[in-house]
Amino acid sequence: MDLQELLDNILKGSKYLGTFTLADMLMFASSRHLHALAVAKEENRQFYLAFLNGEPEGAIYIDTEGALFGDNAVVYIREGRQYVLCDVKQEIIDALAMGCRIFEKGHIRKNITYSVPEIGKKSKGIGVVSVAVLREKNPQNGVRVSIRKDGKIVGSDVTTGNGEVSFRVMYGDYTCLVQDRSQVVTHFTITFDESHTAHILDL
Repeated sequence: MDLQELLDNILKGSKYLGTFTLADMLMFASSRHLHALAVAKEENRQFYLAFLNGEPEGAIYIDTEGALFGDNAVVYIREGRQYVLCDVKQEIIDALAMGCRIFEKGHIRKNITYSVPEIGKKSKGIGVVSVAVLREKNPQNGVRVSIRKDGKIVGSDVTTGNGEVSFRVMYGDYTCLVQDRSQVVTHFTITFDESHTAHILDL
């Protein structure tokens, strides 16, 4: 099964929410904190947008030459098309977005500043949190790790040979999403402050 078939099968097995312009879809998804997948099709081109908790987190563009992912794809996600939006389970969107993450959300929302969120009045500190991914005490190299706060992905990276990644974020509680080589996504909750700067995640 190729990528387009996979995406279309996800949509076929999901609840249809409506057909929208891009602007209306962004507002609709955000207001309802949706986990959803959208598609627009033009001749031999397909445009997919994945929403996590109402935020556009992943993009895929497919044409006869192949596929583009993430920031390379999102430049094709524009107004002037009708997007079909379907409700999709969070774990499916989590796994899908791992491979097509949007980091430059300004391409979609020109007038919205996307930054690391404020994390409460007590969370004034900022620094680097490191995460080590182990399995049976062995460091896991090449594993995708994303860090999420209030439903928003604020960092994503792949572990190095020692199984570690690091992110510059504000103090607070975060969810770490770890996708192993078999594409299984595991959730961990971590706290980052001046006394908790390093965490071990054991798969």
